[in-house]
Amino acid sequence: QVQLVESGGGLVQAGGSLRLSCAASGRTASSYAMGWFRQAPGKEQEFVAAISWSGGSTSYPDSVKGRFTISRDNAKNTVYLQMNSLKPEDTAVYYCAAERHHYGLGSTKSYEYDYWGQGTQVTVSS
Repeated sequence: QVQLVESGGGLVQAGGSLRLSCAASGRTASSYAMGWFRQAPGKEQEFVAAISWSGGSTSYPDSVKGRFTISRDNAKNTVYLQMNSLKPEDTAVYYCAAERHHYGLGSTKSYEYDYWGQGTQVTVSS
């Protein structure tokens, strides 16, 4: 079982930066691939970034590629999402998630994730 707690959201102007953190607890938390997803009001949930359990592999959709960076510190059981050059369309609740199985590569599909945090709001003003 893995518990996830996100932090770092807030209000930022367009062009600014934020860094989200996701603290994982549980004996084997560091063995899970992790992902970030977001959901804006009235829109479907969207994949944002994923990282393999070792941190050696990452993936992003075109909408954030080159602006967002996912990383992890397994010694601290923490995953980060560095968001630069933020746009108003990045406004959403951001969720971190842990994959169902150990030692994964980081799926882009939300149904591959069994453990979810409570979410943190990111608002980008124009």
